[in-house]
Amino acid sequence: MAQATQNPIRVNSSRRSSVIRNLVAWAGIVPFLIFVILFLFWPASSLITGSFQNQAGAFTLQNIIDLFTPSIMDAYMLSIQISLVTAIGGGIFGFMLAYAVIQGGLPRWVRTALTTFSGVASNFAGVPLAFAFIATLGHTGFLTALFADKLGIDIYNLGFNLYNFWGLALTYMYFQFPLMVLIMAPALDGLKREWREASENLGAGSYQYWRYIALPILWPSLLGSTILLFGNAFGAYATAYALTRTFNIVTVLIGDQISGNVLFNPNLGYALAFGMIVIMAISIGLYTWLQRRTARWLQ
Repeated sequence: MAQATQNPIRVNSSRRSSVIRNLVAWAGIVPFLIFVILFLFWPASSLITGSFQNQAGAFTLQNIIDLFTPSIMDAYMLSIQISLVTAIGGGIFGFMLAYAVIQGGLPRWVRTALTTFSGVASNFAGVPLAFAFIATLGHTGFLTALFADKLGIDIYNLGFNLYNFWGLALTYMYFQFPLMVLIMAPALDGLKREWREASENLGAGSYQYWRYIALPILWPSLLGSTILLFGNAFGAYATAYALTRTFNIVTVLIGDQISGNVLFNPNLGYALAFGMIVIMAISIGLYTWLQRRTARWLQ
């Protein structure tokens, strides 16, 4: 029996259609690739290259060696400390808030309102955020004056200070915990009702359910989200600069080195930023790995 042959015209038409679809798909991603190259890879490569050059453009390792001087190490440690404090605080508070509106049985409109607020607040940072806190909790801020006039309480005499480590941490918390809410909401939604029902049928209480089922499933997501909050705080610049001016964190130190406001050594600033890239890359790598572990349970 003769074997049927395909119509060459139909085969060629199908191939042309496939090529056109592929070209259209790539045309949609080309602007994104151009954006990434121009505003991520190109600046990052220039930054890394500048880290190993002196101001004359010659190769040197002095900038990398200078990263280990006491003042720069103190700046890194201060940045890491404030990032850890706000990441852990924002992680705990944000998780509790997300649990309250998703698993706590609150009305639907509360979740909608909180999600909307979290989406706005997680992106509200920089100079506007610093000004908002100064206008609210500064020496002559609204709440400071209100407490003094109505309650006779001077919060600054009681030890509060918006312009020190804990004041900056409080300001960072404003955009940290909403980000945690947005990240943890899908993970909490992924907890299947059947798991709780099965545990209750086997005689487990709420504590046993969270201890042996829910928290082990959510733990990689919780830890990964906290790492993401750490990176979010570690890279913040404008809020700290506008609020404290001379607070010696790494991002402020980079700005001083590049702009020449206090010091001027752009290549050392590049090396400082290169050190931040290394720390951020480790954070993002850990976050990605933990998210993959969580995804296996939430499918």
